[in-house]
Amino acid sequence: MFRRMGPHAHARFEIDPTDLPFVIVIEPRGGAPLVALSRQPKPCDARIAGPLAALLGMVHGAYDGDALFFSRDLTVEGDTSAVLALRNAIDAAELDLGAELAEALGPASGLVRRLTEFGERRTGVALSRHEEIETW
Repeated sequence: MFRRMGPHAHARFEIDPTDLPFVIVIEPRGGAPLVALSRQPKPCDARIAGPLAALLGMVHGAYDGDALFFSRDLTVEGDTSAVLALRNAIDAAELDLGAELAEALGPASGLVRRLTEFGERRTGVALSRHEEIETW
């Protein structure tokens, strides 16, 4: 995913879920990414801030990033071309964080999938990617 970022493949991003007491620092490092949690903001090329539900919904394709930005639910600061490159890379990858976590936990994958589904039903937050079903 991060190799698709072209000239921004070495930018540093701060993702700030404004309703949580930490930030997520993402450094694509040209395809060898580093992702870290920090309680303190770090110097970065770009910062994306908003409620966790909006950030997860955007990653999973449930919400449109432009709509979140123009409704002021999402704040973007710094190198906006780097943010656009990150967004395009995430969109192209069609990430499903719930499925990735389930796969990483191997034998516990069934439990993780059930907990993800339960969490989505209880909170309304997009914890996984859902394909659109077109009816004609």
